[in-house]
Amino acid sequence: MFKVLKPGLQTTVQDLGRTGYQQYGISPSGAMDSYSLQMANLLVGNPLGEAGLEAAILGPSLEALSNVAIAICGGNLQPMVNKKEVSMWKSFVFRKGDILSFGKVESGARAYIAFAGGIDIPLVLDSKSTFVNGTMGGYNGRALESGDVLFGWPYVRKNRFLHKDFIPEYKSELEIRVIPGPHLEKFHPDTIERFLSAEYTVSPQSNRMGYRLEGPELGHIGGADIISDAIPAGGVQVPSNGQPIILMAERQTTGGYARIATVISVDIPLLAQAMPGIKIRLVGITIEEAHELYRKQKQLFKVLSTGVR
Repeated sequence: MFKVLKPGLQTTVQDLGRTGYQQYGISPSGAMDSYSLQMANLLVGNPLGEAGLEAAILGPSLEALSNVAIAICGGNLQPMVNKKEVSMWKSFVFRKGDILSFGKVESGARAYIAFAGGIDIPLVLDSKSTFVNGTMGGYNGRALESGDVLFGWPYVRKNRFLHKDFIPEYKSELEIRVIPGPHLEKFHPDTIERFLSAEYTVSPQSNRMGYRLEGPELGHIGGADIISDAIPAGGVQVPSNGQPIILMAERQTTGGYARIATVISVDIPLLAQAMPGIKIRLVGITIEEAHELYRKQKQLFKVLSTGVR
């Protein structure tokens, strides 16, 4: 379907993740920004969970080996076909011989490329996602390299676009909603209040495993350690240095540091688009509010999927 001319910084095959295996010590992996991947799949007529490419900060250069409809969603890395700018959040035909490339980051951090018909990658534990740290899944368990050729079942379904109301805006200052807990007994009440009112900065030492935040130090009651516990997506660990770490797609499966909060599911994609240096404020909400927001997002995908069919 296409050949990799240049791989970019870290371009990997990702779907919605390898669920059900964390109990065996296997990271879920999957797209950091599941919203953008699903929208890209919707625009080319794929099932929402089909695998696409996740390109971080510096996008790849790809040569089309056959005609196929594609859509690019997520962070704006200035996509171009044959050195001419192309629209995002819209499907178009990537024709045989065309070269897809990217420029500088304009907004966000990660772009998602969906190909009509999907990518022919073997399932590993029910997922095509690349678990880079475990050299599992995706294309030989690694990021793409120059010369790689990926196959699929290409078909052309073009001229679908997403209404602007459903396109996220990636700002330099973010408000991320969290559910406080589960280890609030490990923190003084004033520490919890500080966490939910202070401004944090995304550290350059952030990656698919976790986002390190820099800001006011968060103290503990009786130390940072707990009996190792399962780590959910968005879990906010606070190690002994008092600087929070938000666990992301390629997180470890268990952790022994107290967690002060968990980022809600619908805000993880927005967080995934935060570049180092982005300012973040954490806002507490209830689990009932988080459930309602999640239901609304699932309903949105259901309605849009029905509409395009």
